[in-house]
Order: sequence, then C-alpha cells, then structure tokens
Amino acid sequence: MVHRLLAAKTGWGKSWYGQAIMEANLPEYPIAAVVDYKDEYRGLVEAGLARHLIVGPKEAGYSVESWQQVFESNPRLVLARYRLDAEEWRTVVANITAAVRRLGQEHGGAFIAYEEAHFLAPQRGNVPASIKGVATTGRGEQVSSLWMTQRLSELTETVIAQQDERLFGAFTSSADLDKIGKFTEYNEEIHNPNKSSIGRGVPDALTVEGESLPVRKFTKNGHTVGSEWIFSDDAGATERRDTRNISPSAEHYGPEGREIHDPR
Repeated sequence: MVHRLLAAKTGWGKSWYGQAIMEANLPEYPIAAVVDYKDEYRGLVEAGLARHLIVGPKEAGYSVESWQQVFESNPRLVLARYRLDAEEWRTVVANITAAVRRLGQEHGGAFIAYEEAHFLAPQRGNVPASIKGVATTGRGEQVSSLWMTQRLSELTETVIAQQDERLFGAFTSSADLDKIGKFTEYNEEIHNPNKSSIGRGVPDALTVEGESLPVRKFTKNGHTVGSEWIFSDDAGATERRDTRNISPSAEHYGPEGREIHDPR
C-alpha cells in the first residue's frame, strides 16, 4: 500500500476497519501519524503501537520545526483533536503533515492516516499544499497514507484520483455513489444497501454465490460485527471483502450510538 482510500457511510464500520489497517502497518514505519478527529484510536496506544498526544489550542501554535522535534522524540503518534474547529484542525494538520514528510525522507519512510479526510482535503475550499502533496508526490518522499471518510462527495477529487487502492463500503447518498462511479469500472449501485439486487455491471468476483447483491452489514445483538467492502486497485483487481474475517488485537474506542426506538 502506498495510498489507500477507505470510505463508507456512518455506522458501516469504517473507523474499526481503519484501525485494523493501521494496526497492521504502523510497526513497519519509523515515523507515523494518526490524525484522530474524534479521539477514537486510543486502542493503538494501549496496544503499544504509538504514543497519544492531545492537540489543542496550545499545540495549534506549533511550527513545522516544532512538530519535527515532537516526532523526533515520539516517532509514532495518535494525535487527538481537542477544542479546535475544522478549519483550525486543518491548519494544524498541515504543519504536522509537513513535518512528517520531511522526517519520512530522513528516516526512510513515514505513514499518515487521516480520519474525516473530507475536512482536511475538501472538494470545495482550500486544501493545504502539504496535505495535497502527500497524495500527489508522497510516493517519491517514501510517505504512505490512509484516507478515511464518510462523505466521499466532499473529498477533493485530487486526492481520490491519486489513490493506488480503494475500499468502498456502503453509501445511500446519490452524490457519494456518483463519486464512486467516477473512479470504478463496476456498477456503483453495489454500494447501495437499500437495493435488493443489482443489475448489470457487476463482475463475477463481486457476486455472492453468483448473485449480484449490494454490500451487506452483519449484526449480532444489535451491534455491528462485520461489513462488506469492495476493494479495487490500479492494477485492475477487484474483490469483495468481509471484515468478519479480521481480528485486530487493539480495542477500538468508537462506540456506536444508541438506537432510536419508535413510541408505543
């Protein structure tokens, strides 16, 4: 993996799957940053894969050079947003990214994971050069990246187009489904869980026992225990993946919201 995109609507298990991917990759990199918008990746810290750093108003004033010093002392960090709005967070992450890119070249590789990537590289609005550069020139700098989002339609196409690998879960928004269609060769309706079946344009590798079904979510006692994703890469490979087959050791701290019940 050099650049991988992980995208699905809320509740599909995106952040849990993302954590599993990070758990498998963090030990391989001398420098790593997990940009944690909602402070849900503390399990990686408890598993000994990274240190934890709260990033608030004080840290918002750090320069790129200051962040380099932070990573020199703590090479792998989960960086949790605290009391910063989306615009402030984007500015901070731009400096963090610039520092990681420099250190990646010096130390022989770096990894950056962006949670809620659409806030950092929006379709409409300013995308900091350092963040955009990870997608466009990061390969030459030995920087690998994982971009995670639940709003694919709001993520800039500059980033999406540069991904080597894509993992798409379910979406019900037509804008998100249309965005998938721009970057895949199969019928994007396979990502709509509201469909009972899909018509043409589904390769045999993406069917379920020969039937063209949309991606599915699996629950037990009201809790999500797995979901299906469509993997594709620039080499032309496509595959239907089931996260029930994944068993990460680190605990995930992104609890599901309570169900809303109908009155009786």
